[in-house]
Amino acid sequence: MATYEWFPRPRNYAFETKAFEAVAVPATSHPLKAITVTEVKKSGDKKEINRAPATSSAPKAVLGDPLGMSDPLSGGISVEFDGLDPLSRIMKGDSLTSGKASRADSIKISKLDEVDGGNSLSETFEPWSLKKAGILARYTTSEKLSITTSFLSPSDQEKVVIKTQTQSQTTGTVSDKVRNRLEQLDDFEEGSVKEMLNLSQQEYVKRIEELNQALITAWDSDHRVKALKIAIQCSKLLADVSVIPFYPSKFVLITDILDTFGRLVYERLLDKAQSSLPGSARPHRLSANFTSDEVPEAAKETCRNWFFKIASIRELIPRLYVEAALLKSYNFLNTGEYSDALLRLSLMSRGIGDPLVAVYSRCYLCRVGILVAPKFKEHIPRCFEDFITTFPQVQGETVQNTLALQKLEMPRYLTLFSPALDWILQCLAHSASETLLNETMDQCKQHCNNALMINSIMSAFQPQFIANRALVFTEMIRDCEGTGLPKHLLYRTLGLCLVVAETPEDQRLSVLNEVWKAVVKLKNPSDYIGCAEVWIEFVVKHCGKREINIFLGDIIKHMTPDRAYEDFYPQLQSVVSKVLAHQHDFSLLFSLDKFLTFIDMFQRESIKVEICKCILESFNKHQVTAINDPVVINAMMFLGKIMHDSVDALTLDDEKRVIGQLLCGFIRLVQFGRDFEQQLSFYVESRAYFSNLDAVLITLIHSVNNLAVETRRVVKGNHSSKTAPFVRACAAYCFITIPSLQAIFSQLQLYLLSGQVAILNQCYSQGDAFFKAAISLIPEVPKTMDGDSKSRSSEPYLLEFLYSFVATLLVTPDNPEAGVMYLLRGLLNVLHDYTWDPNSDARILVYSRVLAMLSAASQEEYLYHIDKVDSNDSMYGNDPKFLAEVKSMADTLIAEILTHLKTISAPEFSKRQSSLITEIVSVLLTTCDFSQQSVATLTVNLWGLAQKNGQADVKTLKKLLDVAKAKASAGSTAFQGLLPKLVINSS
Repeated sequence: MATYEWFPRPRNYAFETKAFEAVAVPATSHPLKAITVTEVKKSGDKKEINRAPATSSAPKAVLGDPLGMSDPLSGGISVEFDGLDPLSRIMKGDSLTSGKASRADSIKISKLDEVDGGNSLSETFEPWSLKKAGILARYTTSEKLSITTSFLSPSDQEKVVIKTQTQSQTTGTVSDKVRNRLEQLDDFEEGSVKEMLNLSQQEYVKRIEELNQALITAWDSDHRVKALKIAIQCSKLLADVSVIPFYPSKFVLITDILDTFGRLVYERLLDKAQSSLPGSARPHRLSANFTSDEVPEAAKETCRNWFFKIASIRELIPRLYVEAALLKSYNFLNTGEYSDALLRLSLMSRGIGDPLVAVYSRCYLCRVGILVAPKFKEHIPRCFEDFITTFPQVQGETVQNTLALQKLEMPRYLTLFSPALDWILQCLAHSASETLLNETMDQCKQHCNNALMINSIMSAFQPQFIANRALVFTEMIRDCEGTGLPKHLLYRTLGLCLVVAETPEDQRLSVLNEVWKAVVKLKNPSDYIGCAEVWIEFVVKHCGKREINIFLGDIIKHMTPDRAYEDFYPQLQSVVSKVLAHQHDFSLLFSLDKFLTFIDMFQRESIKVEICKCILESFNKHQVTAINDPVVINAMMFLGKIMHDSVDALTLDDEKRVIGQLLCGFIRLVQFGRDFEQQLSFYVESRAYFSNLDAVLITLIHSVNNLAVETRRVVKGNHSSKTAPFVRACAAYCFITIPSLQAIFSQLQLYLLSGQVAILNQCYSQGDAFFKAAISLIPEVPKTMDGDSKSRSSEPYLLEFLYSFVATLLVTPDNPEAGVMYLLRGLLNVLHDYTWDPNSDARILVYSRVLAMLSAASQEEYLYHIDKVDSNDSMYGNDPKFLAEVKSMADTLIAEILTHLKTISAPEFSKRQSSLITEIVSVLLTTCDFSQQSVATLTVNLWGLAQKNGQADVKTLKKLLDVAKAKASAGSTAFQGLLPKLVINSS
C-alpha cells in the first residue's frame, strides 16, 4: 500500500468569513403573507391562476433602524405589507379563517336551535344523565324484590296472542279501529300477568333491562300495542313501595324505559308526518322547528290514537307517566300544547297518596318539561308547592306503618326524597332571580323548615345567592328540624357554596364563628372532617395566618385521638391541596407551627410521599422568584428527603422522573445572590440529601458549574486569591460528584462540560483531570443502551461526544511536562483499542474529524479561543517541532484510514466503502494543502475508488466538485491543478 503524507492548508479565517458573509437586503414581500387566488382562468387544457401580489412596492426602512433595513416581521410596517402577519393576527385574536369560523359557529347555533327551539339550557344546569349514576350507586338494597309482568317469568315466557284485524275491520271506520285497539289493550291488561318474587337487586335490574329490550323488539316487530303494554306495566312498578330504600334507583331504571318509549313514538310520528302525501311522489318534509299546521292530517290522526290509548288507562300512575313520556308528541297536534298538558299532569299528581311516589312523579314531569319546553315553568312552582303542602304526610299513620313494617328509620326515609327534590329545585332555580330564592326560603320557614329542604335549596340556587344570605342560612340551619339530614351535612353544603362565591366581607367572620361553634362539637371524626375539608378553603381564602394555624390545630386535635387520621387520608389530603391552592406564600406557610405537624399525621409512606409531591409541585408552580429564606429551605429539604428516600430498586422510572424534576425545580429556585460560598454549601448539602437520583445530581453539577462561571463574570476573568480557590472548589465538587451518576453518557458529557468550565477559569490542572477522566471512561461505554422499551446502538451518542471533545481539545493548552497534544494522543490510543462494531465505520469518522482539528491546530492563529487562556497557537508560536508532531499524528491517521478502507474493499462492502470515502474526501478538500503532490494524489485516488463499483452518491460528489470549483475560481492554484482530475463517471 502506498504511503501518503499529510499537509494542512493555510487558512485566513478573517478573509474567509468576510467572503462568505451574506448581504442584507430589504424584503420586497411579506414572507408570512398568505397567497390569495383572485381569479382562475381556463384556456384550452391549461389553467391560469392569477394571485394577488404580496405588495406593490418595497417597504421603506423603519426610522431609527441602525441597519437601515426593514424588519419583515415587524408590526410597525403593517401598512406597507397590507396588515399584520398571520402569527400576529392570531395573537390579537384574529384569524385568516375568521369568516369560516363565524360560519361554523352559526351552523352550530342553528343546530342547537333545531334541538330545542333556541331555548337551550345554560351550562350551569346539570343534566339528568349525570345524576343517574350517583343515584344508582347510593340507593341500593339487600332485600328481595318482586316484579309484575306478562312478558317475563322465571320459566319459559308465555306467548301472548295478538288479535289480527279482519278485512272488514281494516276497511271499517276510524272508531272501529280505535275500539279494536282498546280491546287488544284490555286483553293484555287482564291476560297472563305474573308476579316474580324473591329477586335480588342484580336480578331485578336484569329483568328491567330485559323489559327495555322487549319493548324495543316489540316496536321493531310492529307490535305497537305490546310496546305500550310494556310501558304501562313498567309505570305500574313505580306505585310499589314494598322495598322503599331501592325506590330512587327503581325510578331511574323505569323512567329510562319510558324515555325509550316516548322517543320511539315521536320518531314514528315524525316519519309518518314526512311520508309522501296522497297523490304525490315527493316526500313531505317538515321544517326544523315545525308547527302543527305543517303536519298532515294522517299523522295527526295517528298521534290522536296514541293519546286516546293513554287516556283509556284506568290507573292514575301509569296514565300520568306514559302521557308524560309522550309529551313531546303533542307538537304534532297543537303547537304549544306542552303548557296545558304539564299543568294538567301536575294537577293529576295530587291524586297520588304516597308522598314518596308523588314527589318522584313531579320530578319526572319537571324532567320532561325542562327538555320539551325550557321556557315554560308554571308547573314547576306548583310541583314544589304541592310537595311542601303534602310533606306533613310523612308523619301520617300510613307512612309510619309502612316504615315500621320495613324497619326503616325516618332519617333514612327522608333521604330518599333528596334526588327528586334536588331536581325539582334545580328546575325551579335555573336562571331564577334572588327574589324567587327569598320566596322559597319564606315557604320553607313557614311550612317545611326541614334539613332536607334547606340542603336542597342551597344545592339548587346559585352559590352567590346563597353567599349573599350566608348569615340567614346559618340561622335556618341552627333552628331547623334535624330529622332527615344531620346538620353537619348542611354546614358542609353551605361551605361548598361559600368557597365558590364571594361572601360579603362583613359576614365572613360571623358566619365562620357560627358554623365552627357547631362543627367543633362534633365527636364523630367522619362528620368533623367532612366539614373541615370544605371550610378550610373558606379560611384560607378570607382569613389570615393566625386563623389558618388555629384551624389546622383544631383538625389535628380532632383527628389524633385513637389515630383516627389513618381512616381519613383522602380528606386530609384534600385539606392540604386546598391550602396550597390559595396560599402561595411559602414563607408564611412554613412559619405556621401546625403545618408540618399536620403533614406528620400522614404516617403511611405512600400517602406521605404524595403529600410531599403535592407541596413541591405547588412550590415549583407558584414560587416565581428566587428564595433564600432558611425556614422555607429547611422545610423543603425535609420534604424532599422524604420523597428521595422513598425511591428504591422497585420504583418505576416515571416515578423517579417526577420526583427528580420536583427536586431539581426546588434546587434551581434557591439563590443566595452574591454569597457564592453559601450557595456552594447548599449544593453540598443537597448532594448529601439527594444522592440517589441522577437527575438531581446532574442539576447540582450544572448549578455548580454555573456558579463558577458567574464567579468569573463578577471578577471579569481576573481571579483573586479568594475567587481562585473557590472556582477550584467548584471543580472539585463536580469531579467528586460525576462518578456517582449511573448513566455513562451523562458522566462523559459532564466531564467535558466541567473541563470546559475549569479551563475557562484558568484551572488547567483541574481541566486536565476532567478530560483524562472522560478519556479513561470511554472503554466502559456499552455497545447498546436501553430506552423507550427497546435497545439501540450507543455509537451515535459516542460519536456526538467525541466530536465535541475533539473540538474542545483544539483550544485546550498542553501541559508542558506531558508533551505535544498529550490529551489527543491518549484519546487516539483509547479509540484504537476500543472494541468497535465490526460493521461500523465510527472510528474512521472520528479520525476524519481529528484530521480537521489537526489542520486547525497547524494554523498560525486559531479560529476560536477561550478568553484569557493561551491556546497552543500562543504557546508554541507555530514552532516547527510542534508542527512536525502534528503532521506525524495526521500521517498515522491517514495510514489507519487507508488500512480500514482496505478491509472493506470486498464487493459486498462497496456501497459502505464509497460512502465513507466521500466523507473523508470532504474533509481533505476543506483542510488539506493540494499544492502538495502527496495530498492531491491521495484525494484523486480516493475519488476514483469511491466510483469504482458505481455505488457513490452522485449528488454528494457534485457538491464536493462545486466546492473545488469555487475555490479554484477564487484563485487557488492548488485547486485549479486538482480540478481536472476530479471527474464524475457518467455511469
